[in-house]
Amino acid sequence: MAIRSDEIGEILKQRIASFDAPVVDAHEGVITSVGDGIARIYGLEEAMAGELLEFPAPPGGQPVLGLALDLREDGVGAAIMGEYEHLQEGDTVRTTGRVAEVPVGDELIGRIVNALGEPLDGKGPVETSKNLPIENVAPGVMFRQAVTTPMQTGIKAIDAMFAIGRGQRELIIGDRQTGKTQVALDAIINQKDSGIICIYVAVGQRRQTVAQVAARLEEAGALQNTIIVAATASDPAPMQFMAPYAGCAMGEFFMQKGKHALIVYDDLSKHAQAYRQLSLLLRRPPSREAYPGDVFYLHSRLLERAARMSDKEGGGTLTALPIIETQANDVSAYIPTNVISITDGQIFLETDLFNAGIRPAINVGISVSRVGSAAQTKAMKQVAGQLKLDLAQYGELRAFAQFSADLDKRTRATLDRGQRMTELLKQPANSPVPFAQQVVAIYAGTKGYIDDVPVERVGEFEKGLLRFLGSDYPDIEKDITEKQELTADTEKALAAAIEKFKESFAG
Repeated sequence: MAIRSDEIGEILKQRIASFDAPVVDAHEGVITSVGDGIARIYGLEEAMAGELLEFPAPPGGQPVLGLALDLREDGVGAAIMGEYEHLQEGDTVRTTGRVAEVPVGDELIGRIVNALGEPLDGKGPVETSKNLPIENVAPGVMFRQAVTTPMQTGIKAIDAMFAIGRGQRELIIGDRQTGKTQVALDAIINQKDSGIICIYVAVGQRRQTVAQVAARLEEAGALQNTIIVAATASDPAPMQFMAPYAGCAMGEFFMQKGKHALIVYDDLSKHAQAYRQLSLLLRRPPSREAYPGDVFYLHSRLLERAARMSDKEGGGTLTALPIIETQANDVSAYIPTNVISITDGQIFLETDLFNAGIRPAINVGISVSRVGSAAQTKAMKQVAGQLKLDLAQYGELRAFAQFSADLDKRTRATLDRGQRMTELLKQPANSPVPFAQQVVAIYAGTKGYIDDVPVERVGEFEKGLLRFLGSDYPDIEKDITEKQELTADTEKALAAAIEKFKESFAG
């Protein structure tokens, strides 16, 4: 049957008049696909990069939050921070108008929280009055000042040879099971009476490991000035991705108030892996080793936030100790070289040294602090000036001496001194040494007072000397602590005291 053109026009007019299309809100979107903690959402034209998105709540639960990471013309790719099994295609997602942020404040001290600042320790809710965005632009050069104040770790080898300053970024790097976490925990334990707030960020660790860390800190009395941010191996990749930034924001709060904070990222290797997982699921182009091209920026924008602020800005500091795990001591791999180039030095822990019983297992040849003596006290500079060079020479000669029975007198003296200094720098876990006692022990070693002590008795000599000085000459340690230098009178008294102790020790 033929239909005239005017009838077609009339039908179209009727259809247009009766067409009732709902107006789509620019702040709403519809899930088109969901899986592996990643949702693709159609719409959300007004979404911001890094904005928190609100997903439907599971039955009987709270709405689930997501993070807008991938902004495209036709939609958004988001990481879901929580349960996602109940979400399905067609569910509505809304913007919140807030970029990702975490609660900050003194109320968090002594607590264990997740990457959203929610408590995990069963001690009730955390009531804070302020939130800070997890992403923040690092302070500019004009707002900073030089790093000159030491951040004592209590570890003799580090404080003597690779001094860490307040506001510095010092990388702790090494294979699995070489004591990287222990070095960081000793540094935290040593701050318990210093007024420095510590933040320990666990990324991809087992829950049992995080519980052990908390128990160790509590036993040492250091949990009362520490915040633990945990994104464990069982948490979704988005939470592991967010955790270091959340911990950094908590530390920045104290820095902005003119206080001092120390943050440990344990570890950034797993953080990079979580980011790689997110990026591949968001279908970003993979680069070297399947990491996305901006993986360097991932860590640089995090670590650049560590700083020592100028006096005009309050003089607060945020010191960062990132941890990186290597494979077979390969420091030239992709992520290790990235973080090495971002930080102000590295402490390299070696498997062979660890297995040989040298704890902490620090490789003196590769380890370095690019702030170093600028952040060292005068007393430590006076006694430890040649220590690093002597130990590096000892390491080289030790390998060479294995193939030669005939050694000249000077080489033999270097080897003997190196053996005893290595023994002197050994230190058990969870037992940081006070600054003055470090100076005394290293003075005894570098001035040759232990050269005739049998290697196996060096540790016994050190303990005995410190006990002797504490009971018979307490003014020496007190003077070193107060003046932060070894004056001529103090050095004379110290030398006489060591000589007196040696007489009784030999007997």
